[in-house]
Amino acid sequence: MKELINKWYRNHSLIYKILLFLGTTLFIVYLFPKTGKFRYSFEKGKPWQSEDLLSPFDFAIKKSEEEIKAQKEQLAQNSELYFTLNSSVEDNVLDQYLDVFNQRYSDQSDALNDSEKLYRAGRSVLRNLYDKGVLNTSFNYTEDRLVIITEDNKQIRKTVFGDLYEQDEISPLLKKALNEQNLSTYNDEMLSLFFDVLNPNLAFNETLTNKVLNEKLESVSATRGSVSRGTLIISKGQVVEDDQFDILSSLKSEYESQVWNSANYNWVLLAYTLLVALALLMLLLFLQKYRNEVFKNNTKVTFIFFNMVLMILVSVIVINYNSKYIYVVPLCIMPLVLKAFFDARLGLFAHVLTVLLLGFIVPNPFEYMFLQIIAGIVTILTISELYKRANLFISVGQITFIYIIAYFAFFVIHEGQITTLKWENFGLFVLCGLATLFVQPLIYIYEKIFGLVSDVSLLELSDTNTKLLKELSNKAPGTFHHSLNVANLAEASANEIGANAMLVRVGALYHDIGKMKNPTYFTENQSTGINPHDELSPEESANVIINHVINGIEIAKKNNLPDRVIDFIRTHHGTSLVYYFYKKSKELDDTVDVTNFSYPGPMPFSKETAILMMCDSVEAASKSLKSPTSSKINDFVETIIDKQMETGQFLNANITFKEIQSIKKVLKLKLANIYHLRIEYPE
Repeated sequence: MKELINKWYRNHSLIYKILLFLGTTLFIVYLFPKTGKFRYSFEKGKPWQSEDLLSPFDFAIKKSEEEIKAQKEQLAQNSELYFTLNSSVEDNVLDQYLDVFNQRYSDQSDALNDSEKLYRAGRSVLRNLYDKGVLNTSFNYTEDRLVIITEDNKQIRKTVFGDLYEQDEISPLLKKALNEQNLSTYNDEMLSLFFDVLNPNLAFNETLTNKVLNEKLESVSATRGSVSRGTLIISKGQVVEDDQFDILSSLKSEYESQVWNSANYNWVLLAYTLLVALALLMLLLFLQKYRNEVFKNNTKVTFIFFNMVLMILVSVIVINYNSKYIYVVPLCIMPLVLKAFFDARLGLFAHVLTVLLLGFIVPNPFEYMFLQIIAGIVTILTISELYKRANLFISVGQITFIYIIAYFAFFVIHEGQITTLKWENFGLFVLCGLATLFVQPLIYIYEKIFGLVSDVSLLELSDTNTKLLKELSNKAPGTFHHSLNVANLAEASANEIGANAMLVRVGALYHDIGKMKNPTYFTENQSTGINPHDELSPEESANVIINHVINGIEIAKKNNLPDRVIDFIRTHHGTSLVYYFYKKSKELDDTVDVTNFSYPGPMPFSKETAILMMCDSVEAASKSLKSPTSSKINDFVETIIDKQMETGQFLNANITFKEIQSIKKVLKLKLANIYHLRIEYPE
């Protein structure tokens, strides 16, 4: 049992990766739709590339959303309107009209001769109005709109909206009737009388109107015609016209939406699982072969998988809401983030795999994958030095422009013209670009959650006004000056061989912070001429010198420096020898133990840490040069770095002889500039 537990413990990293792989695979499959996938791809206006297609079963031809919408709009515009009639209004108004008319004209002698005639004209107008119907308010309907008038929930007659009267139409009708009877002088008086007695007898029945309309809308068929099993749908090479496109779209929809039995469902689930697992396996194999350092770090592997799952999850949510917004999802954030924490190739590889997985669920998968892969390539190629805000804005603009150009090209290929181009889709790409800017705060969040370090954080750490570097400059000014010089040399060397210049500069600035504990024991900080090592044995002096590495690691952890920076503190002396005190001790005792004078390591394990070891040794030893010349500096640099190579300090670092030669060249040039050497003239 104990042996089994030990075996599990020794392989815990691999077991974790297997569990992560399986969990991620199952979660992604869970997000995917569990239906069959139509095996054919087709585009309107393009030839059918597959074999002759016969209908595998009976299915209905579905109308497009635009067709159904247009049909419903037409129904809404032509649906009949229902008005409720109040028949008692007419009798009441006529009685009131008689009373008011008698009151107004009974005492007017000049109107006595025309009163009867005037009364009949007004009464005739009122009857005409109520025969047609007087509305209680104004409506914005067309004159030929069908109107049904009901009373006591029974239909009594049909008419058109233009035959009904609104109250603002009464004035011209009354004037016309009076003019025909030569009574136009009474226009204003009669109009005033009419508005005193007139009441509407028709009220709009909104409830009944909407009920009838909704019944009609619900009865709209989503299909038009059907295709029988065995019917030839399209032949190979035939251009997919509008009719064939609608039939093929209906077949695809029916195929993917039909109810699957248990056996079919399990097979589809298995197929999705295999494909997703294959994609994720390719990512793990890539990490193991080309990014083994990342592969060994479970946190980093988890981080990469998390970003892939996050992009797929957001895309699925958007598709379930409305698939037309799929291009708003800022998929280019993932290669940006992975490039910031790792490198461009890993970012692009993970991005391409994520796009391939999304191809299962997005509409127009070829178009989507083409656009996203091109955008990912542009992201990797254009964005460098992410910590510079201007670079990010410029690159996001370029990415958005590429999206728009590619989408425009696909639209023209599909439609053959640009008159129906939907300009609002370009707005989706602009929104995607704006969302991509969220990468800056996202990187900060990831740093806190996963403990990773990006160039943005490195830029902050390179500021010499940080608390730790200020403390170093106050307690050990000589060490601080030495660190600045090493940082300049290391940065130039890294730029020469294409290493991470920002990382190696930060590592150089902090590599000797352990000297703050006993600053006067290091020669660069001895300003009084008193050397405390004179009172110590060689072993004790060597122990103080060696301990500055351990002290540096403790100080770095206490101040929450990232592990990538602490690695420089650990490795900048490797397993080298404190040669001065070792030689001094050997003069006193020939049987001295060399391990007491050696740094504990580890040796440098990257280009950046190897660069720092070279630059640190060269810069520190250069202070001992007397009357430096070009030849002295050349021999001096060659001797120090060759000694490091002979002792195997760079065996674990992925650095080549050619790169070491380039670093030597940079160091020689920089030291020559520091000492302001002139050309050596022959004697």
